[in-house]
Amino acid sequence: YASFLPVIVSALFGSSRQLQTGPVAVVSLLTAAALEPLATTNPEGYFVYAAVLALIVGIFQVSLGLLRLGVLVEFLSHSVVIGFTNAAAIIIGTSQLSKLFGVTAESGSHFYETIWNVLVEASTHTHFLTLAMGIAALVIIFGLKKFAPKIPGVLTAVVVTSLVSWLIGFEAHGGKVVGVVPEGLPSIGIPIFDMSVALDLITKGIVIAVIGYMEAISIAKAIAVQTRQRIDANQGLVGQGLGNIASGLSGAYPVAGSFSRSAVNMAAGAKTGFAAVFTGILVAVSLVLLYFSQYLYHLPQATLAAVIISAVINLIRIKQIKYAFRVHNHDGFIAVLTFVLTLILAPHLEQSIFVGVVLSLGLFMYRTMHPHITILSRAADGELRDAGSNILKTCPNISLMRFEGPLFFASAMYFEEKVLERVAAKPDLKFIIVDAEAITDIDATGEDMLHQLSLRLAALHIEFVFARTKRQVMDVFVRTGFAGPDWSDHFYRHDESAIEFAWQNINNCEEDVCPLAKEHECPAQRLTPIKLDPSKTS
Repeated sequence: YASFLPVIVSALFGSSRQLQTGPVAVVSLLTAAALEPLATTNPEGYFVYAAVLALIVGIFQVSLGLLRLGVLVEFLSHSVVIGFTNAAAIIIGTSQLSKLFGVTAESGSHFYETIWNVLVEASTHTHFLTLAMGIAALVIIFGLKKFAPKIPGVLTAVVVTSLVSWLIGFEAHGGKVVGVVPEGLPSIGIPIFDMSVALDLITKGIVIAVIGYMEAISIAKAIAVQTRQRIDANQGLVGQGLGNIASGLSGAYPVAGSFSRSAVNMAAGAKTGFAAVFTGILVAVSLVLLYFSQYLYHLPQATLAAVIISAVINLIRIKQIKYAFRVHNHDGFIAVLTFVLTLILAPHLEQSIFVGVVLSLGLFMYRTMHPHITILSRAADGELRDAGSNILKTCPNISLMRFEGPLFFASAMYFEEKVLERVAAKPDLKFIIVDAEAITDIDATGEDMLHQLSLRLAALHIEFVFARTKRQVMDVFVRTGFAGPDWSDHFYRHDESAIEFAWQNINNCEEDVCPLAKEHECPAQRLTPIKLDPSKTS
């Protein structure tokens, strides 16, 4: 059912022309995790609440799209998704152990408690025929994947184990099978459900909506690069949301953009969304005419467990966490913490997502408040380079600093602290030159801080000089008077010009003392300053 109506609706209302929507591994696993408590407490309502969950996901996605709030999804960082996906895969994979061993165990309040109960039960009550079916299915799936990848392993495992189950009377010997599966097209309508149960699913539905959309939009963007399309993120949200609403109304479960389906769609030469519409129609015809569902009665539940386990193994990617550490320790920390919290807090997966998002935002604010500041000096080749990483000698009279970020209320105090640290570290300091090329923006707090700081430095007989200032920042300085007539000789278009100005206005004119002055002579008279021309600033 999830491969029929949702595919058609998402294609008609989405933004990408080649994106195929349908059941995907991550969303399927999250759905199973969200509904896992119902599997034992309310097995009859399991499928009903799967449809309710799809409606919750769809309504949330459509609401975000219509309100043009697709950008909010970006608060879920890649590091959080990495940690969450790896942990969720482990949780779902181990949750299938009871079906694989053919035992029934009491569910604990936490994931690890449930697994322990299953292992204790399996140690004494394993149904070995069920275990044999599950192992056989795993051997078929992984064996064909390795030795005959062109043969569909999952389909082969389903057919073979179903046939064996029918021949040996697996159900009669105590094995659990899928049983009766409804035939034909689904009926359209709002499922009848308990509102209190549905309310408990809202937070889980929001997590599925965000994760599912992130997968869909990443696929759509990758396709857009190849096809030169323009992707509207909000329209994509609406398309995915309507697809999930259609899924819920037709008795299916949450869906998302599928990488494998989209790749096949592209390879087949699809140009418009009607390729997906045609796919959905073919599925509907199959449901009506071929009656596949009647052949699923004897399918062992252990085979389904094996299929899920084989799927989640492909989702466990520890290399992604290692890669996050290589990018930045902060990213790796967020990924690991989200991973651990997801395992500890399961089955309440949404809580780990929330903590991960909060930590990501916290680190984002920390990085914003503490931009990178580089102290520059002249290397042996004459170029200005990072003095710290290149172990270069710095000038006692001139300090050249590069501030790499916007100068606004959150970072102004940090900038001031770093400047005053240079003043304290160099008692003979006469000039502080700020390479302002990376200062992309400035607000009132930042401008006022610079004004007050310049007065403090002037009282210490230290001059404040700026080089390579951005046009938008210079415009602010001109409007506020910070770059007025009295300060016109303190703004330069290049670092070398600022260094030359400073070098010609200090008393200690020795190159071996100040490496910054290596390319500049030491004239007797003062250099005529380069007058400010705001129209020509970078």
